[in-house]
Amino acid sequence: MFDSLAEKLQGTLADVGRRGTLTEGDIDGAMREIRLALLEADVNFKVVRQFTAELKERCLGAEVIGKLNPAQQVVKIVGEGLTELMGGPPTRASAALSFSPRPPTVILMAGLQGSGKTTATAKLARYLLEEHSSRVALAACDTYRPAAVEQLVKVGEQAGAEVYFRSPPTPEHDPVDIAAWALERAKREGKDVLIVDTSGRLHVDEELMAELVRIRGAVKPHNVLLVVDAMTGQDAVNVAERFAEAVQFDGVVMSKLDGDARGGAALSVKAVTGKPILFASTGEKLEQFERFHPDRMAQRILGMGDVMSLIEKAERQFDETEAVELERKLRRNEFGLDDFLNQLRAIRKMGPLTSLLGMIPGFGGQQLQNMKVDERELDRIQAIILSMTPEERRRPELIKGSRRLRIARGSGTNVQHVNRLVKQFGEMRKVMRQMGRGKMPDIGALMRNAR
Repeated sequence: MFDSLAEKLQGTLADVGRRGTLTEGDIDGAMREIRLALLEADVNFKVVRQFTAELKERCLGAEVIGKLNPAQQVVKIVGEGLTELMGGPPTRASAALSFSPRPPTVILMAGLQGSGKTTATAKLARYLLEEHSSRVALAACDTYRPAAVEQLVKVGEQAGAEVYFRSPPTPEHDPVDIAAWALERAKREGKDVLIVDTSGRLHVDEELMAELVRIRGAVKPHNVLLVVDAMTGQDAVNVAERFAEAVQFDGVVMSKLDGDARGGAALSVKAVTGKPILFASTGEKLEQFERFHPDRMAQRILGMGDVMSLIEKAERQFDETEAVELERKLRRNEFGLDDFLNQLRAIRKMGPLTSLLGMIPGFGGQQLQNMKVDERELDRIQAIILSMTPEERRRPELIKGSRRLRIARGSGTNVQHVNRLVKQFGEMRKVMRQMGRGKMPDIGALMRNAR
């Protein structure tokens, strides 16, 4: 989402770095470029004006003018400013949600129709199951939209949460009564969390707000979350303002953050409403849902990567037992194509490769665009390996002439693709074998052999 903004900001800051010493005119020029980049990203113009004014004041106050190599300090100031703009740095005491000491904790989900509210409800349920081992129930209170209840039942089941709904689901059922009934049932059944999925509208109206106020009064939620579609730009901020006036929500769930919108909503909503972004939906799959970290997002926008998020994703996919077994195989030179395939599948569960590479410092912006990452290449590798026999996967050196032709036909590829995979895997095993013995691999020899 922030690709265009990131490219412009990184270009501006790189230009600052090339100047050596800075004058006040240089600072003014940089602020002008940052202001234009933010406006093009659809950030609220009042937010942009205040943000750049504060940035200039901090740059001048830091006495970067006339100093040698001030670029790092300017980047630091811009990074801190972006972090504060999106919600501020995290503290040890900070938590996304407030949990009741007497379960169930009630979470009320609000938002316009089409914002992704129902899917976000299921994603949040899965997140709580995975991260907090919570027993979660969902209350289906959207009785107006056709098939809304059926959708929640389906995604709730995929998330591993029980869904409470009135059967048959019709507009005659009062959403307030359903919410109150669901809360009593959650208490009886010992649920840790009840998430209430409310009705949406195509636009903000008095009827919607009045219903939300009544539901809030009936279930007294510990958290009210507003689901905002990041693809709607400044309209998302306007919606958030209206909801803040009527319902007093506690935080925002930003949906569709993986889209190609310019990112103005994510950069504006905290400054306009005073409410932070707590969670972000980063893809269509239920597992593509995570805590929103303003400091990490600011680092990614400035091309500094997001190593902490990358580590957290890896920890969720690789357990300690598998790591020990993998180390044993590497030391004994028993690492085969089956093991490689398992590692490849685990990496793909972490998210799209483009997203993962963007978390590595130095990648992102133009560098990432120039790489032209093709996910289909991973599909081709998987197909080739699955077309091999178990013995061939254990001992790739067996794969010669007729075997390579058979594998190519079985995987829908050609012999050249098979040859390249076998050769690259052989070189990778050499590196792993040397590292397993505590030696540094001969990178020059490997590069020559891989040609």
